[in-house]
Amino acid sequence: MKRRILEMLKKVSYSRQKPVAAAVVIALCLLPATANADGVGDILSLLKTITSTLQGAIGGALSGIQTLNSTINNFRQQFIWPLAEINQARAFVSSTRAQYGGLMAQIQSVRNNSATLTNPSQLETVFRSAQAPNVAQLQKAYTAVYAPVPSVTDAKPIQRNMMDMDDALAMATLKTTVLSDQTTGGMLALADSLEQQSAQAAPGAGPMLAAQAQVADLETQAYMAKMLAAELRQEAAKLAHQNTLLKQSAAATRNLQNQVQQVLTHP
Repeated sequence: MKRRILEMLKKVSYSRQKPVAAAVVIALCLLPATANADGVGDILSLLKTITSTLQGAIGGALSGIQTLNSTINNFRQQFIWPLAEINQARAFVSSTRAQYGGLMAQIQSVRNNSATLTNPSQLETVFRSAQAPNVAQLQKAYTAVYAPVPSVTDAKPIQRNMMDMDDALAMATLKTTVLSDQTTGGMLALADSLEQQSAQAAPGAGPMLAAQAQVADLETQAYMAKMLAAELRQEAAKLAHQNTLLKQSAAATRNLQNQVQQVLTHP
């Protein structure tokens, strides 16, 4: 009997069903010392039946599943995500970055400030800083260059209104450019990050990178729309300014006509 038990344990232990072998060992350890040979034989027979079932029907099903998984993986590697094409794309991105990355960095670092005097230089530095916190300094720098609105005693109300409105629109556009430049820097950093990810992306990650690029494109278009709106406001203000000058000219002409009429009718 002991010999049969040892042979059975040896056979089970070398099979692929390691949990079964553990179950056999545990079951035998729990058997009482007074268990008779017939009881042990029944247990061994039951365990043999279980092992045969696992190695037979269930083992065949598991083997079929493994074969199917292997076929699917081969199909993915050969047709959906071919390794050769993926490596080729990675190499292309890496070579492109190595060729143009340094040039793009040099272009971005070029300083195109042109003002030479103190106040204009400070104003230009502020609105070219591409930093949103510097917007608070823009009003002071702008007033130092273009002067404040004249007092009531120095200009007519309509002239003061026009100057104040022109200053307000100019300030609004300058603030928008600061925010737009900061956003542009963020978009360039995101584009560089996407390039790095695409050079190291795992198979199947392309749609995620494409989604990030589309979101960045939408953000860029939104800020372009803001800049276009600022330009349209400037054009509208320019038309309003010109129209106000025409109105003033018409009023001056009417006053001149009245004065001439008074002179002609004076006895």
